[in-house]
Amino acid sequence: MKVSVSVSLFLMCLVSQVKGIDPSNQNELQWFRNGVQVNLAEENRRSRSSLCVQPVTKEDNGAVFICQLKADASVNSSIEFDVQYPPDLNDTKEVFVEETSDVVLSCDVRANPPVTVAWKKDGEVLDLTSGSYITTNNGINARLSITKTKRDVHQGTYTCEVNSSVYGIMGRTFTVMVQDKVLRFPVGPTIAGVVVVLCTIVFALISRRNKIIKCIKPN
Repeated sequence: MKVSVSVSLFLMCLVSQVKGIDPSNQNELQWFRNGVQVNLAEENRRSRSSLCVQPVTKEDNGAVFICQLKADASVNSSIEFDVQYPPDLNDTKEVFVEETSDVVLSCDVRANPPVTVAWKKDGEVLDLTSGSYITTNNGINARLSITKTKRDVHQGTYTCEVNSSVYGIMGRTFTVMVQDKVLRFPVGPTIAGVVVVLCTIVFALISRRNKIIKCIKPN
């Protein structure tokens, strides 16, 4: 059953008398979602039973709902959800990266039906054979990796453009700004060097303590 995300659905189940089953409980119904029983009010179990799915979400895609007779599970009816939904896109992000560093641009492309993905730079289809670009797409995330960025090559506006047979074209835009590389002071080695110097001075002072005391002691 095809259904769009965010709508509300009411499932109805009816049963008539079944031969060979005790009339006292032959009309009691049960609902299951992917094999897990759904709790129902007492008055919603006899002869006819309804189930409300509100709202339908992405997680309901592929879910199987079964209504069955409690006294005979072979008497049942089932329905499987085919939930259609678009990817979560149509936004803009600013990305700052230092020159010669790596950066990854990522789009959530999870959708039903699946979408096709194309990467563009400054409005043109990106030439993946140049510029140290690598693309991956596992059906959930589409990524564009840029290694050793250069301002004159990689700075610009990138678009992750997806095309859905149901929802049309949409995408995410990245404004990539390549900044000058910051020379970082090597804090670790510097601290270690200072500690060594201080220890050397302290040991020297201790070894010459008596002479120093004599020098500063008043006559």
